[in-house]
Amino acid sequence: MNNSPENTPYTLPAVGIEKMAAYPGTLFLDLYKLAAARNHEVSDLRDNLLVRRRTVNPMWEDPVTMAVNAGMRLLNEEDRARIQLVITSTESGVDQGKALATFAHRYLGLQPNCRCYEAKQACYSGTASIMMASHWLRSQRDPEAKALVITTDQSRMNIGEPYEFVTGGGSVAMVLSRKPDVLEIELDKNGYWAHETWDTFRPTLTVETGNGEESLFCYLDALEGAFADYRSKVGEQDWDSYFQKNLFHVPLGGITFMAFRALLRNWRKVKKKEARELFARRSQAGLTYCREVGATYSGSAYMALLGMLDNSPDLGAGDRIGIFSYGSGSVGEYYSGLVGPRAQEVVGMADMKGILAARKEISVAQYEALERQRHDLVEVGDFVPDITALGTAYDEQYRDKHLLVLKKIEGHIRHYDWS
Repeated sequence: MNNSPENTPYTLPAVGIEKMAAYPGTLFLDLYKLAAARNHEVSDLRDNLLVRRRTVNPMWEDPVTMAVNAGMRLLNEEDRARIQLVITSTESGVDQGKALATFAHRYLGLQPNCRCYEAKQACYSGTASIMMASHWLRSQRDPEAKALVITTDQSRMNIGEPYEFVTGGGSVAMVLSRKPDVLEIELDKNGYWAHETWDTFRPTLTVETGNGEESLFCYLDALEGAFADYRSKVGEQDWDSYFQKNLFHVPLGGITFMAFRALLRNWRKVKKKEARELFARRSQAGLTYCREVGATYSGSAYMALLGMLDNSPDLGAGDRIGIFSYGSGSVGEYYSGLVGPRAQEVVGMADMKGILAARKEISVAQYEALERQRHDLVEVGDFVPDITALGTAYDEQYRDKHLLVLKKIEGHIRHYDWS
């Protein structure tokens, strides 16, 4: 037998998420109080939209600070030495040319021999970055190489708009490697779908607009198309047992139930009551943290992954999670991953329950003032945030806590420092 290296079977290495953590901001708005201020039924938020609170950034925070503050919760010195690829995924970039990833690379103290860039395709860019990083890892000659993917987004001002209740912000940081302790990405099991449309979009730095009803239909069309492509590659399966859990992109919690019910129709018909029971068992845990931060755009599927892994004691190593990612404009991808051997342990160390409990509530009036100020100043070249504007919030939530904050913008150059 010829046992020369060129004839030796090669097994592709497993790759995926080694560790992950999130930064949900330090301030929140109670959406039930916002509903009361807008004369909107709280029951709609609770029962249909499935939202409760949303993150609101003070003026000394932005997508850069969120990205870095998420990364700081995650990285150790070994990671910093081995990360050779940095991708930041956002539709809230702070510059039209300079990549947000350059800020993350600098303030997270990463070694200089890095490929470093920013990805944008609406809410899909987080998944696109994870896929690119995973394939890159498989191609590396260095088995110890790692990649860092950070999703970071915040909503534009939508005061008084119908979709005001589903806005928010936050960041998720993930280290990917050949040691997928959290989630092994099944790179041979991906379904894609694309169709150009104008459902939701951001034509300027201040405007976030679109057609909510069209976006819903585009989302469901993309799910159907991507899942059909996934099935064509995976083959016929007993879908009830093939997936232990199902995750979806979460622009708002309510749409995930519609998506889950649409997915169910691919293998059997169920009544709405049974669909809700199945949803509660197989998907609802993924909304745990999404309901507290609101829309996180490019990171929402991974905020959902954190919630699911942290709140599903029935999940075990090797269990398969089906994941749907969607980006307006539009692109959809359905893929699957296998729960890693240390998933619950690693996600537990991210302490999402603790950092959410430590946030400070702001009033509806304070939220409105912040949103208007951010809208007015988003393109201003000279600006110094007033850290006294929210009373004691800076002293309570930031001072001496080593969080990255925006100190000033001078001649359009952004200056950051540690609190």
